[in-house]
Amino acid sequence: MKGLPLVDLAIIFIYLVGMILVGVYFSRKNKNSEQFTKASGLIPGWAIGLSIYATFLSSNTFLGVPGKAFGSNWNAFVFSISMPLAAWIASKYFVPFYRNTGEISAYTHLEKRFGAWARVYAVVCFLLTQLARMGSIFFGIALSLQALTGYSMQMIMIVMGICIIVYTVLGGIEAVIWTEVVQAVVKTFGALLILYLIISNMPGGVSKIVEIGQSANKFSLGSFKPDFIGSSFWVVLLYGFFINLNNFGMDQNYIQRYHTASSSKAASKSIWLCVWLYIPASLLFFIIGSCLYAYYEINPELVQSIKHQVAIERLPLGASAAEVLKVQHALLPSDYGDKIMPHFMVTKIPIGLVGLIVSAILSAAMSTISSGMNASATVFSVDIYKRYFKPDVTEKQNLSLLHLATIGFGLLGMIAGIAMIGVKSILDVWWELSGIFAAGMLGLFLLGIISRQTKNHEAITATIIGIAVIIWMTFSSLLPPEYEVFRNPLHKNMIIVIGTLTIFLAGLFLTKIKNRKTKTAH
Repeated sequence: MKGLPLVDLAIIFIYLVGMILVGVYFSRKNKNSEQFTKASGLIPGWAIGLSIYATFLSSNTFLGVPGKAFGSNWNAFVFSISMPLAAWIASKYFVPFYRNTGEISAYTHLEKRFGAWARVYAVVCFLLTQLARMGSIFFGIALSLQALTGYSMQMIMIVMGICIIVYTVLGGIEAVIWTEVVQAVVKTFGALLILYLIISNMPGGVSKIVEIGQSANKFSLGSFKPDFIGSSFWVVLLYGFFINLNNFGMDQNYIQRYHTASSSKAASKSIWLCVWLYIPASLLFFIIGSCLYAYYEINPELVQSIKHQVAIERLPLGASAAEVLKVQHALLPSDYGDKIMPHFMVTKIPIGLVGLIVSAILSAAMSTISSGMNASATVFSVDIYKRYFKPDVTEKQNLSLLHLATIGFGLLGMIAGIAMIGVKSILDVWWELSGIFAAGMLGLFLLGIISRQTKNHEAITATIIGIAVIIWMTFSSLLPPEYEVFRNPLHKNMIIVIGTLTIFLAGLFLTKIKNRKTKTAH
């Protein structure tokens, strides 16, 4: 495995030091928790929009999406197509709602609405989602940088994790947002550069890429039949709509940004800026994946080293050469898609540019992890520590707590990333975990906002029913063959759709029954 030339290492080093210096710069302002979590509501709307876009455009997009497009088709792009509808609902209803409550935590109102259990449940779901997100991103970065540098994945995660923790702890949300503005530009430029380099290395250029892509059905958005068992167009559209509704409506990462804006109008504009930037940017990564597929179809001998590496990873230590070869022959493009872009970067990108592109991939990861750390620390301090341990916490103690919690969640994210080493597709793992954890939160939130008559008793019953459905949908595939009839027949991305609707509709149904009984009694 070759290491990076000194020029590229220097560029990456300068980038990492630059991010830390941003944290140092903003640390002078961070004298209280209001500044650390809200930046005193003084961030311009365009900067918040770029920062939300940077959080969306994580390394899961940067590496997972080209890997997905290489291994299958453009089916996952339907996720991006679903964004405008979720954004419209968020800007019309969610932004004014959160701005009016004035609460920095997205989950405080759930306690006012249904009781302490609702807030605790949402907080636990949110923190688990953040750990899954940070873990998958740490893992994705380590995967690509291992191919480029030859360093171990654990070592890469630790070095990167320390840099992110330093600038997030020092600079608070303001450092997070302004580093994300820089990162949004760096990673978009990096993606365009990669696309240019693939096309310029491709004999026959764009027309050859289109020809190979069409013959292998690479540009398909999935089946338009009403099929919810496979990953059809409709499954991804529904999944995307519900996840994006959860992102814009329930995710502390985004809700905290609404409070950093000077007005509701500026906060709403930031959502739309994110959407109109993210849709073409995500399409760019699908195009990169299809271009890589065409490039490696023309140069099939280049894939052998990638297949060999994947085969070794899948087998126990000390496996024979014959066993490795057997596994290698059985591998499909979807098994090694995530390793394709790092391989292209190692072998085809000139010295100097690799450093820039690695910085782009690093920025894709750092933006999402830093905002996840800041949001998790905020939720922990407001919803757990202040609520249950020390309601009369002083300003100084609160700021120290936020710093410690930021470090703690950064370290937990790193551990989650190390635990994920060896999974098949980063994007699949992240989609599955986020769907499971987000389903219950969103259903409860919608019930609280839409149905004013639903009270604590109906909400808790509906949530228990919803959790039972989510657990069954998630784990029923493990049932032995004789109980096959009890397995979840739907695609796993439908968990968030069915889980959310179960809680919401069960809550409405129970409220209706209670109201009927009340009327009859009177």
